[in-house]
Amino acid sequence: MNRKILLTGASGFIGSRLARALLQEGTSLRCLLRRPLPLPEGAETVIGDLLKPETLPAAMEGIDTAYYLVHSMAGGRSGFEVRDRAAAVNFTRAATSAGVRRVIYLGGLGDADGELSEHLKSRLEIGGILGSANFATTFLRAAVIFGSGGSSFEIIHSLVKHLPIMITPRWVSTRCQPIAVDDVISYLVGCLHDERTAGNTFDIGGPEILTYRDMMERFAAVEGRRLFIIPVPVLTPKLSSYWIGFITPVKPSIAMPLIEGLSNEVICRDNRIRELLPFRLTPYNEAVKIALAEEYGNLKAAELTTK
Repeated sequence: MNRKILLTGASGFIGSRLARALLQEGTSLRCLLRRPLPLPEGAETVIGDLLKPETLPAAMEGIDTAYYLVHSMAGGRSGFEVRDRAAAVNFTRAATSAGVRRVIYLGGLGDADGELSEHLKSRLEIGGILGSANFATTFLRAAVIFGSGGSSFEIIHSLVKHLPIMITPRWVSTRCQPIAVDDVISYLVGCLHDERTAGNTFDIGGPEILTYRDMMERFAAVEGRRLFIIPVPVLTPKLSSYWIGFITPVKPSIAMPLIEGLSNEVICRDNRIRELLPFRLTPYNEAVKIALAEEYGNLKAAELTTK
């Protein structure tokens, strides 16, 4: 592939994995970073910030297709949707000016006609901003993305580990369609190679529809733990987000918007992408085992480096 590809969010949970996957197949890859960070061998680095439009022309020069994998929740809970909007507008203007042909955006699932959380509303808004530009946008709307290093994995792992008895709000009965992170990477790479996906929006999810209670109970079973869940009607998602913030290692600015969005059902309504990019989807229990193996492998590696 001779096309130059730009990857934003290259240091994140999804971006770091996608960078490795693209480089392994010989992609000419440029990564936009706000500060110098180690990247896989072969990646070109450009220092810039989507909130600083003057830094973007150098990143966009010569780019055919760009991945948009950024969000602003890590920068603080207050005003993240304003920052996300500004970043998307700056990106769109710079990409349009540079003649970028395609953009692939990973956002979130959610029924636009329903009462969405601030996080999901923001993800849909960004898709609209990118989709209104002159370039062809592929919008992948993902359910819960599950893998080592991801917020959903960290939250569930911490809850199962520290709270064998949980008093939970009614959102534990909300349905979702969790997808393994490696399957998300397969979709992101597949969309780059398949021009039929350009200019289209697709729902992506795993092979099973589960409730959050199912996810926690099955996670506990994989680890050989016993878990008792007691739903109560008086505990709202907003209230539960506060105590979850104390239990899990995920930053409150990220954990709280995610928890508040758990009352929104996130399942695929459109499965067209399965016809364009058919591959075996990872069942949830298998995704849990893979994530745990990576997590414990990373912990072991960290222990060895400190000795």
